Amino acid sequence: MSTDAPFNAPTKPESTLGKRLRNFLIVIVAIALSAALFLGLRTQTTSVSLTELDAASTPLEVAVSNNKPSLVEFYADWCTVCQKMAPDIAELKQQYADKLNFVMLNVDNNKWLPEMLKYRVDGIPHFVFLGKQGEGIAEAIGDIPRSIMASNLEALVNGSPLPYAQMSGKTSKFSAPVSTNSQDDPRSHGG
Repeated sequence: MSTDAPFNAPTKPESTLGKRLRNFLIVIVAIALSAALFLGLRTQTTSVSLTELDAASTPLEVAVSNNKPSLVEFYADWCTVCQKMAPDIAELKQQYADKLNFVMLNVDNNKWLPEMLKYRVDGIPHFVFLGKQGEGIAEAIGDIPRSIMASNLEALVNGSPLPYAQMSGKTSKFSAPVSTNSQDDPRSHGG
């Protein structure tokens, strides 16, 4: 026989206790890291959606009659530029909520077809700046930087000329459905 430790030697009680303690600590650390990761991901996904902005927006009928200037945004849920701008619009809404109406009109809703035709919406996002009496003052189309939009809103609230009126940025193409009249023109004699 050799002088090495016997093959079936009993394990030391300290090593079993040490392994259990180590495994227990690994489990606790894994649970803590999982919880931190879960909570970290939840707090980073607080981006505002267009649907939430629409639900919290002022109805158009109220906006044109409550003697406050308004920002009307024509948008669509599928519009990537609209989605990109949503957090900026949400921040601006928080900043100007007491001085300004924010109106969201979804171009996929045929209810807004008269307004789309009135403001000639052919790209989205399409912003219309309305005065206190609901009159159109200026328009901006496309991806507008937050600082430029804030300058326009500040001027709108103060009743001064908008510094960046009639702007056009990157847009998503949109074609408004056109209503056709099925009646023949009486001058066409049915031709």
